[in-house]
Amino acid sequence: MIVQDVINHLEELAPLAYAEDFDNVGLLVGNKNEKITGVLVTLDTLEAVVDEAIKENCNLIVSFHPIIFKGLKKLTGKNYVERVVMKAIKHDIAIYSMHTALDNALQGVNDMICNQLELTNKHILIPQSQTIKKLTTYVPKDEAEKLRAALFNVGAGSIGNYSDCSFNVEGYGTFKGNESSNPTKGEKGKTHTEIETKVTFTYAKHLEPTVINTLFDAHSYEEIAYEITTLENKNQSIGMGMVGELKDPMDASSFLNHIKTKMNTACIRHSSFLNKPIKKIAVLGGSGSFAIEAAKTSGADAFITSDLKYHDFFTAENRILLADIGHYESEQFTKNLLVAYLTKKITNFAVVLSKITTNPVKYF
Repeated sequence: MIVQDVINHLEELAPLAYAEDFDNVGLLVGNKNEKITGVLVTLDTLEAVVDEAIKENCNLIVSFHPIIFKGLKKLTGKNYVERVVMKAIKHDIAIYSMHTALDNALQGVNDMICNQLELTNKHILIPQSQTIKKLTTYVPKDEAEKLRAALFNVGAGSIGNYSDCSFNVEGYGTFKGNESSNPTKGEKGKTHTEIETKVTFTYAKHLEPTVINTLFDAHSYEEIAYEITTLENKNQSIGMGMVGELKDPMDASSFLNHIKTKMNTACIRHSSFLNKPIKKIAVLGGSGSFAIEAAKTSGADAFITSDLKYHDFFTAENRILLADIGHYESEQFTKNLLVAYLTKKITNFAVVLSKITTNPVKYF
């Protein structure tokens, strides 16, 4: 197995196409064709983590946060980022980061928080837009079933809990090939009329290269007429944050103690208590102030996130309990999720959970 094989598994869980535009995800250091000796999973790639990878004979580090976020103009070892990259290169260790791709995944960071808190009835808090594509093409009527089957097989036509979805309309297509053409229907130089089926599918954005390649492989025409549009429909399976419900309502104090226990945090900064039961919960791992309004709109009684500033707490406006549990604390179980996932997918070498605590924030 090579590095790219592991990447393929990771991108089934969290396709990089859904990472935020500002982010730096994917293979940051190393050769994708290098043979794997072991995988170390961590939240952050620090020098101590690279040392751990060397000790554990792991030549691929799967890191949630990217070690390279801004451009590197020099590699002189003057800061921790440069030292990590230099050490990884020296020891032929690849580094792959998932970050917001996993934030936006249905079974990613926020699903893990919901599971830790034992929430049910989960759904995406802020569904991502422009992730659903529509393909329209025209195929000879007697070949339509074959084309549909080929595209269904690679994931086109899947909508929520349904698959093999398409819309089909029969009509007459006309075309005339020039002297350089090699038509599969009709003769070059003559206008030909063909009974065709207009077929329309929707598909997830990350599948586009596969869908288009399959269209060209399965279609018989020399020149294929097709249209691709991006839909404004929200994708209910991809996006930031999640909303779920506690099995039984709790008062605010009991709820905060529940968070402390389940999320392994000893310190929670929070807004004023609302003097009402807490039942519906919004969560967003990492920095989540941008989602406060979405959490309020969702009808959540509480919003769990991190990195809230002083003035962010005013925006609660006695409508929601804001709970800042710490950036590391909100994402700490992500590496457990990745180890469990990769262990199921890969059995021929070790997938190691990093023992290094990478939280840079200390409490006195």
